[in-house]
Amino acid sequence: MGSPATTSEKREPEAKRKAKQSEFVEVVAEDGDHVEPPPPEIVEPDPAMTPEEAEEARKAYLLKRFWISARGYWGRSGDRLAWLFSIGLCALIVANVGFQYGINVWNRAIFDAIEKRDAATVFHLTALFFPLAIGSVALAVAQVFVRMGIQRRWRAWLTHSVISRWLASGRYYQLNLVGGDHKNPEYRIAEDLRIATDSPVDFMAGVTSAFLSASTFIVVLWTIGGALTITLGGSTVTVPGFLVIAAVLYAAIASGSIMIIGRRFVQISEDKNQAEAEFRYTLTRVRENGESIALLGGEEEERGGIDENFTRVLRQWARLAGQHMRTTLVSQGSSLIAPVVPILLCAPKFLDGSMTLGQVMQAASAFTIVQSAFGWLVDNYPRLADWNACARRIASLMMSLDALERAERGDGIGRIKHGETEGEAMLELRDLSVTLDDGTAVVGETEVVIEPGERLLVAGESGTGKSTLVRAIAGLWPWGDGSVNFHPDRRLFMLPQRPYVPSGTLRRAVAYPGAAEDWTMQEIGEALHKVGLDHLKEKIEEEAPWDQTLSGGEKQRLAFARLLLHNPDIVVLDEATSALDEKSQDRMMDMVTRELARATIVSVAHRTELEAFHSRKIVLERRKGGAKLVSDVDLIPRKGKRRLLSRFLRHRKAPPPKAA
Repeated sequence: MGSPATTSEKREPEAKRKAKQSEFVEVVAEDGDHVEPPPPEIVEPDPAMTPEEAEEARKAYLLKRFWISARGYWGRSGDRLAWLFSIGLCALIVANVGFQYGINVWNRAIFDAIEKRDAATVFHLTALFFPLAIGSVALAVAQVFVRMGIQRRWRAWLTHSVISRWLASGRYYQLNLVGGDHKNPEYRIAEDLRIATDSPVDFMAGVTSAFLSASTFIVVLWTIGGALTITLGGSTVTVPGFLVIAAVLYAAIASGSIMIIGRRFVQISEDKNQAEAEFRYTLTRVRENGESIALLGGEEEERGGIDENFTRVLRQWARLAGQHMRTTLVSQGSSLIAPVVPILLCAPKFLDGSMTLGQVMQAASAFTIVQSAFGWLVDNYPRLADWNACARRIASLMMSLDALERAERGDGIGRIKHGETEGEAMLELRDLSVTLDDGTAVVGETEVVIEPGERLLVAGESGTGKSTLVRAIAGLWPWGDGSVNFHPDRRLFMLPQRPYVPSGTLRRAVAYPGAAEDWTMQEIGEALHKVGLDHLKEKIEEEAPWDQTLSGGEKQRLAFARLLLHNPDIVVLDEATSALDEKSQDRMMDMVTRELARATIVSVAHRTELEAFHSRKIVLERRKGGAKLVSDVDLIPRKGKRRLLSRFLRHRKAPPPKAA
């Protein structure tokens, strides 16, 4: 068994939690069918590569890493309708090209009839045009519906997958503790992932349509245009399929120009997205820390940071605007010239009578369609560059999650194990060492056994790793060695120094992380009364920005009210009374010892007054190679209880045996 179940997991039935997950989006596979594969193997760059080559290899691998996860949408654990929608989209594209060809043929027939002044045929073709137009429009609408359906469902599936990995095992918290390219994960998930799943569907639909259109109408151009005979210097030159050759050359010039002009589009788009993410993050930090900034009068300093980040955003947008201007020059010029070129090329044959007006107009229409198909890259290169940048950013986040997942599996740097205690012990730290993600020691080998009902105080100077040790106990800090063992089927509840207050009603804030409906109004009101928040009892159902409204002390009192409601077996307090005055702190701790008399409590605190509410105290001291546990004393003596550390210290102090 791993870490003990949290109180919300204990209270909330499994079926209810799965129902909540299915509400995330109706298009993803059920959780029971979705099994995450292990993370891909680490790919190290070739040492012989130059820094530039290594960077290019890294970018190429990021795209590969994105597709490793993204293609799972069409796999066994993907969306059950993925292939149906995909095949349906291909069928609609084929049908739409068929209707395009029908309209192209109609174009020739109507102009031939007009040239011959055949009123009956013109009337007949006019009546035929409406079914063709309605069919083409209907197919286009259906194509949009299916295409956007794939985009929506694919985004939902991949977002669900990434968020599940991000939230699992506290990785959303651990990302703040490790190095790597994963800044602003919320922006990557919300925005970069949207573009990364939208654009490929548009690209595949566009490429398929362009290929079919080009193939179909090249045949039309070859059939209609035939060969062009040109007299040069008294000799004649025959150019077979001259319209096809002209279309290919024209597209090659336009596409080549856009490739040269827009070669830096990918990097500029990536830089722009990163600048936008950092600007948004700066604004978010100001909002989240508004009270501290306002009290310190730090508006001018924050404004300087905001202006600096926004200037960087504008600079990147200016670079992007330059790229767009150059590509627009090519694309706009191409779109203006393309319809004129076939008419000029066909004019000699029309004038000598070898081509009818209808054939000229059909050739002009076909040439434009072929040119649009060949020039698809010209029109979509900016979006392709934007997708490239977004896919790399979401892949960078995936790779950071891969690294955390490998740590959880025990690959590379040591991983703290979690298991079950034997006997009556509630919590055991067996040869526990806590390190950073690079292997640097924070807390050295620690041996502690905590009995049921004990109230343990973890003390030591600032920076000795007390909070890190607590996070390791809670399973939030994975790096290290040794094991943390809990009594089977016991529930753990943590009270951090800065309690989280979710948005919504006060009732939801008190019940968190459980559902507000799990407790009655009377139970929640009683909990508020016990922690000294009677003035909030009338506002239990009121929605307000409680995170901004409540003071630091009120938030900590609210956290103790949660503790009373959840009634866990093991409580971890990490400076949970730091915002309270001494009298309020004493009342809170006295209330906890009375209301949760059977709970096992582990506290991290600096105040010596808290010793009165604990039965035992261990002290960490900073040493070379990581903090060490230097003392383990009973604050309330209890007979028959021996500590592993006490036995170890006595063994070290025992005199050597006398020689015989």
